[in-house]
Amino acid sequence: MNVFVLCTGRSGSTTFTEAARRIANFTAAHESRCHFAGAARLAYPPRHIEIDNRLSWMLGRLDRAYGDAAHYVHLVRDPEATAASFTQRTRFGIMRAYRNGVMQRTHRNPKLMPLDVARDLVDTVTENIRLFLRDKTHVMTFRTEEGAQDFARFWDWIGATGDRDAALAEWRTLHNAAKAAAPEAKRRRGRRPRGDTGAVSA
Repeated sequence: MNVFVLCTGRSGSTTFTEAARRIANFTAAHESRCHFAGAARLAYPPRHIEIDNRLSWMLGRLDRAYGDAAHYVHLVRDPEATAASFTQRTRFGIMRAYRNGVMQRTHRNPKLMPLDVARDLVDTVTENIRLFLRDKTHVMTFRTEEGAQDFARFWDWIGATGDRDAALAEWRTLHNAAKAAAPEAKRRRGRRPRGDTGAVSA
């Protein structure tokens, strides 16, 4: 049995991975095959938990490769908090690719702010995942804000063994957190203040 954790990113995926690595009867990894193309991209070993937000752009291929045989987790976080976290990453990664590659010609809309782009990205990816999961049998919605509680439920759902207490403790630690820049510093650079109001788990 394989387990795939699908998400937008900036929603607790790194923390989920650290917790999943405490499971003894599955392997677990975060974005472990991003550097492969073709069939190798989705060639995960059996009894493996993969946490990778980029799989949300490969759902057709994921369905072809694993279909209803896998277990799927939809990792979700408050969409406004997720979007705000993405505004800290406007110059690289998915945010840059989405604005410049998927949306395109955003320079024609001077009123379009990074938070607008981030909200659009979060909504698009979330609905893509929901549609993909609509006909799947083994699906769990996992809320980042209830991480320890939901991970305990996830543990039982897949029949995990290992250090359960250590796994739940990971949800008390911030992993890959984004921190907001001071509004004063942004004003000095002539930019509109935006982003999180504090550290968040990615």
